[in-house]
Order: sequence, then C-alpha cells, then structure tokens
Amino acid sequence: MRHNKSGRRLGRNSSHRAAMMRNMVTSLIAHERITTTDSRAKELRKLAERMITLGKRGDLHARRQAMQVIRDRQVVGKLFEMVAPRYQNRPGGYTRIIKLGTRPGDNASQSIIELVEEEFTAKPKKAAPAPKVEAKPAPAAEPEAPAEEAAPAEEAAAESEKTEEE
Repeated sequence: MRHNKSGRRLGRNSSHRAAMMRNMVTSLIAHERITTTDSRAKELRKLAERMITLGKRGDLHARRQAMQVIRDRQVVGKLFEMVAPRYQNRPGGYTRIIKLGTRPGDNASQSIIELVEEEFTAKPKKAAPAPKVEAKPAPAAEPEAPAEEAAPAEEAAAESEKTEEE
C-alpha cells in the first residue's frame, strides 16, 4: 500500500525519475515550452514552480540550490536574470498545462507545459462585511400640525413650567 506517499512514480526507479525531472525542468526553462505526457507535466509543474521561486529570491544560496537541480549554468543564469524577474509580483502559478489529446503510438495523453506570459493583476480583496445592525422599527408617523396650532401648544407648555417653578 502507498499510504501517505506523494508524487507519481512514472514507471521508473527513483534515480531515473530524478534525472528525468532535472532534464525536463532544464528544457522547460531553456525553451519556455515543452510537450510531454499529462502525468509528467503535472509532476514537472511542482519542480518548475519551486525553481522559479528560488529565482525570485535571487541570493547566492538560492542560486546554489537551483544548481543542484538544473546542472546547466547558462539555464540557471537565464532563470535568475530573465525568467524570475517576470514573475516578481506574481504569488505563484508560473506554469500552464494545456492538454493536446492522445499520442498515436501508445494512446498516452499529451500536454504542453509552458511558462505563463501575461501580466498578473491581483484581484481586489473583498471588503470585510459590515456588522449587521438590527433596524429599529420606525415610529408611527403622525401628521404634523400646522404651525398655528403648534404655537399655542408651546405656549401652554411654557406656562405649565412657570407654574411648576413657583
């Protein structure tokens, strides 16, 4: 049973699989688009996104970590000087997988994996919902009395205040 073992084995032993992924990520960064099978493309996406994130960091330690995977100095140079600065404002999702159909020889599903070209535009953050305030029932609207009638009522209230003071 393969409980909690992530990643596809792709029908290869671990050293062959690691070498194949190193070659594929080198080709992807060098050419910015490669055609491969769906399962290989999905596994390659993980490694390619990790390499571009290292390129965005741009320090010496990140360059040395990238050199452990991509063993071609020119491709690592391209990653750090040309590819990674394109994605400086993008928080992830540097690759795109486009499905092509099946390969005629063995009916394997084919895909193109490529680096995303368009500019990243951040979606506006949703404003926090305002706390709900219970609406108070509106008082029953009384018809306003004409100004002539309001004046004697005010005078009567003023007179009653005077009598209370005494």
